[in-house]
Amino acid sequence: MTTSSDPHSDENATPDAGLRSAHPPERFVLVRRWVLDTGGELSGLRQELREEINTRDSARSDRLLDGVAHDLVLVASEIATNAIRHGRPPTIVELLQDDDRFLLTVADHDLGSEPRIVGDRPPGEGGFGLQIARRLSRDVGWYRTDTVKVIWAEIGG
Repeated sequence: MTTSSDPHSDENATPDAGLRSAHPPERFVLVRRWVLDTGGELSGLRQELREEINTRDSARSDRLLDGVAHDLVLVASEIATNAIRHGRPPTIVELLQDDDRFLLTVADHDLGSEPRIVGDRPPGEGGFGLQIARRLSRDVGWYRTDTVKVIWAEIGG
């Protein structure tokens, strides 16, 4: 039996598997930053992210970003919700860009836990945010600094 080296492959997934620990590519430039303290701020984050991507898309003649806004908003919502529910405030969300690719980072201050990708759970028990992020993103990972735990997703392109 051969094992795939693709980090997104189901062959490598185990129930409640850990997310790959890695830093994101460095080529991205910061576009916008949000600091969230409560779940009530998530709707504003979703709206502002959608507006940010749509503004950037309308400035392009090739309209390459049409599908990116939806995926980016969904991934941001899932990861930021996890950070607010399970991490320590404040949650810091950053949007970075490199041409038609975006990097979303979500940081919280809970250094004592690692992000987990849910395994087999019945519907309604939650825990599918990182699976959604993996399916909609080009790449997903996480790392720690001295002060925060960061989950990142590269979307677009």
